[in-house]
Amino acid sequence: MDEIKKNQIKLSQLLALVAVAECKNFSEAALRLEISQSAVSHAIASLEEELGVVLFYRGRHGAHLTPVGERVKVHATQVLRLVNAMKKEADLEKGLQGGVVRVACFRSVATHILPTAIAKFHTICPDINIKITENDSFLSIEESLRTGFADIGFTYLPSSNEFETWEILRDDYIVLLPPKCPLETTQISWQQLAGFPLIISSLNPCYDYIIPYLNQAEYPMKIAYEIREDSTIVSMVEQGLGAAIMPRLAAEPLPIGIKECNLPVPLQRIIGVAILANALHSPGVYAFLDALKNTGRFADKMPV
Repeated sequence: MDEIKKNQIKLSQLLALVAVAECKNFSEAALRLEISQSAVSHAIASLEEELGVVLFYRGRHGAHLTPVGERVKVHATQVLRLVNAMKKEADLEKGLQGGVVRVACFRSVATHILPTAIAKFHTICPDINIKITENDSFLSIEESLRTGFADIGFTYLPSSNEFETWEILRDDYIVLLPPKCPLETTQISWQQLAGFPLIISSLNPCYDYIIPYLNQAEYPMKIAYEIREDSTIVSMVEQGLGAAIMPRLAAEPLPIGIKECNLPVPLQRIIGVAILANALHSPGVYAFLDALKNTGRFADKMPV
């Protein structure tokens, strides 16, 4: 206890350490934590000064943990998990009379699924706040669940057995064609698809879905662009730069004029909701899952 009293390590420093380690970038970590980049830099610098070691290599290619940084990050993650468990114990005591449910998701889920679920949840639990964090990939969402940054996460199924999951919906991949494309069809063939420069997502798992899918094609495919943002992909199609292969929810709403058609062979992504298995969850978390279960077209996807 004497050593703890002497040290001035703060939770904000540990949060910054884990965020930078996962994002490998100070600015992206700042966005995740919803603070300034200078605040993240100060937190890491002060933690390094407190511990007397260098935790990150800094360079043009981002920030990467040093060997001692890797070991410290393991302990920091454990501390944050314990603090999160303390918070959950308090939330359990409060029941449904207050607290926060933290939801990690990606953009298409935030746009098309969450608003209805949140509205329904607030009719049942008006005193519980919902905090939404949008992530680029399902991998960062699952890491948020592991480290206690999120209570509920939307991810791709199947997932690992460390999570308890429920299927929400199956989202078809579609082809988007430019407005001036003369092709008029709702079902594109491999040969027709091979005639377009293709625009695809550079993010996993979309990239890992699409590349093996295209490898089965009867004709060689030309991938012209790999883009991170869904909205950028749609805009590029709108400008006639190529055809895009995207999940339907990620593409919507489509600008007027862009043509939509089915792939030569169906391809789907399975979207599910997940919580950490064998963990302590507040009543608010289960209430939100119930609200999601009973929301519109997803009602038959989740078990009672």
